[in-house]
Amino acid sequence: MASSNQYKVGIVGYGQVIEVPSCLPPHLTSPHLISSHLISSLSAKVFHIPFIALTPSLVLHSIVQRRPTAADSAPNDHPAAKHFTSVEPMLADSEVDIVILSTPPNTHFQLARDALNSGKHVLVEKPFVPTSAEADELAALARDKQRVLCVYQNRRWDSDFLTVQKLLRDGTLGRIVEFETHFDRLRLEKPTTWKGKLGMDQGGGALYDLGTHLLDQVFVLFGMPTTVSAKFVDQREGRLVSGVGADQQPDSISAVLSYAATGMLVYVRLGVASVESKQIRFWVRGTKGSYHKTGLDPQEDQLRSGTPATDAAFGKEDESRFGRLCFVADSGKVEDRVFPTVEPETYLRFYEMFANAVASRKEEDIPVPASQAAQVLRIIEAMQESVKAGREVAPQ
Repeated sequence: MASSNQYKVGIVGYGQVIEVPSCLPPHLTSPHLISSHLISSLSAKVFHIPFIALTPSLVLHSIVQRRPTAADSAPNDHPAAKHFTSVEPMLADSEVDIVILSTPPNTHFQLARDALNSGKHVLVEKPFVPTSAEADELAALARDKQRVLCVYQNRRWDSDFLTVQKLLRDGTLGRIVEFETHFDRLRLEKPTTWKGKLGMDQGGGALYDLGTHLLDQVFVLFGMPTTVSAKFVDQREGRLVSGVGADQQPDSISAVLSYAATGMLVYVRLGVASVESKQIRFWVRGTKGSYHKTGLDPQEDQLRSGTPATDAAFGKEDESRFGRLCFVADSGKVEDRVFPTVEPETYLRFYEMFANAVASRKEEDIPVPASQAAQVLRIIEAMQESVKAGREVAPQ
């Protein structure tokens, strides 16, 4: 096992193609699932391995890639690491301290449970698991095994979100009355990855893919809502859908989260038919001011384009992308000015915190504990129930 200074990391899932692991239980190996088992994933290459290399207490030990090819080969890319074509040998390897699951969400529950039972600390890509019950079970198992179980909600470290946190913390906007969070794009072609192939019952689709980012950030800022009201839409075909059944999966979401204690409404929106030169990201309205932000945090695009996280410009927004602050001046008039995005902590901060949590084994040190992911899943389940019932629903 690990020395006092370094933990050895194994990654499950690498490159362009991931297959459904053979260890899945029967209810997760349906013909529909098997027929769509070739699913794209670049998270190991883009998000995890670069930051493992930059975290002093972590070292890449091994990778599971089921079928390396000449064009996409973990053994060629990382010759110093151990390489496996199935999960079981990695879990049996006593040298592995941490397992990162970079696989489709319908595999996460079984793989995370197996890894925890093998004595590993576990980092799971989002979306975490399809249900809050599964999240609760894994969180309880991690506590029983005294292992760290963390969810990779990296967008808590987006610079625009950190800017919103600062505005709220400093009271710049006063009491918040309305909060809008968007993930809108122009994507009229259905994805061919798990995001378009898996239904919501398997953790797939827009609500679990992008919606979990938005809802996780709302949860961090405001906690659990009193009630939730939602609509699921297939914008590509122009119809409302229920979310139940293969032909009823939404590509777009519109939801209102109500907070009775303060009278605040949170609008959560994501869509695929948004024709805008500058897509709205945040619109926060308070009694003293409002903040309007367009565009996405640059880190993901930079990582995908090959910009290293060590680059001086990594995570920093150009001034042309800064948001705007409207506020009530001392004169009583409303003024408008550019509000600079805060200096980014970057996604490296997530990994530093995760490594510290593995060292301490304290749940309060985990950057995104499974218990919080379970709460976000309860909001998602309330949204699903709201669509079915056609009314507001209180998260349970």
